[in-house]
Amino acid sequence: MKRARLPLLAVLPVSVISFVLVVPFVAGDHPLRWESGSMLPTLVLKGDKTTTPKTTSADGTTPDTSAPADASPAKVTEEWKKGMPQWGVQLYWEDNPKHSLKYVEQQARTQAEYVVGLHANSISVSFPFYTGTRTSTKISRGDKTPTPERLAQVLRIFHEAGLRTTVRPLMDEKSLDTANGGWRGNIKPTDRAAWFASYKAFMTPYLKAAHSERAASFVIGTELNSMEGDPRWEALVHGAEQTFSGEVAYDANWDNYVEGPITMPVTHLGVDAYFPVKVADTASVTTLVAGWNDWLDKKATGPLPKITISEAGIGAMNGAYHSPGNFYAKRTVNPQVQANWYTAVCKVVQERKMSGVYWWSVYFDTNPNVKPDDKIASRLDFAGRPLSEKAIKSCFTSDYAGPGTTTAG
Repeated sequence: MKRARLPLLAVLPVSVISFVLVVPFVAGDHPLRWESGSMLPTLVLKGDKTTTPKTTSADGTTPDTSAPADASPAKVTEEWKKGMPQWGVQLYWEDNPKHSLKYVEQQARTQAEYVVGLHANSISVSFPFYTGTRTSTKISRGDKTPTPERLAQVLRIFHEAGLRTTVRPLMDEKSLDTANGGWRGNIKPTDRAAWFASYKAFMTPYLKAAHSERAASFVIGTELNSMEGDPRWEALVHGAEQTFSGEVAYDANWDNYVEGPITMPVTHLGVDAYFPVKVADTASVTTLVAGWNDWLDKKATGPLPKITISEAGIGAMNGAYHSPGNFYAKRTVNPQVQANWYTAVCKVVQERKMSGVYWWSVYFDTNPNVKPDDKIASRLDFAGRPLSEKAIKSCFTSDYAGPGTTTAG
């Protein structure tokens, strides 16, 4: 989705807060929302109600100490099986190489326990990778990109909790001139063959890690509108399928999805769905459902069993229905807006017989058990908002059996 990215979280100096607040909002059909590590405030792990003294890591963040580092994570009541809905959460992870592996494991267990507590059966691990300008041909890791080895350990912990796991590398947008409309969806590499070669070299170690830890899905690309349909995807996806035994997927941006065919040689299609619905904050769930269906009907009417809502979210604030993916706005907090949206999206998923939904998002380094600090946190945060969590739990404990065993396309 087009947005000025910062993407997808850490102690924020006053100067950075000021910078974030003055980032211009890019109006139009691509509402802004978080994802790029460079502009997103990072939250301090706080709110620990125990009397155990907190320890501070080298980068100044305070890990959650609500559970022993070696504690076993909670376990899902029923593990996901083919044909069941994917009731999931997007976990966004900007790694910090100063964090020890013990810290990473502890945070993974904290997040697993929280996600299982929502009655989810699935989790998607999104993390940033980097490029240069919009015309660059090089793809690379950065300091905030977890290593394949650290990713494997996190996946192992989530697997132990019984969660269906997805690996989802996400192009960071900090270098793409977002102030002038640049974003991952309109990159224009000067040499596409070189871009695909670099992309493959970056992805392969993560495909191997996903395979070794029995991840169910690997998202080979997300919101790369301008690159969709390139014939070079065929060889890249084929190579991925030789390395990774699970499902190779692609996540399309919502506008591209409704405007025409998504030509990608993958086994499953997800949609990052931030459909604007121009209604008042007091709109009913029924009205919101109708707004979503109006958008989906532009593509196809009736059941959509081959589609997963790979991202759904909205700010807990006034006016959010008009621009669900706006990360930067800090209007008056309105938890009911977010909760009603979640309820409506869940109804759409069930009525259209979709394969599931993943809520955007929980940040890896935060404590999800405390209320977000609305002075610095994104309004899209749902962890710690009781009404939103109640709506998610109600969705995930519904009697929807899923789309069946239809083959995704």
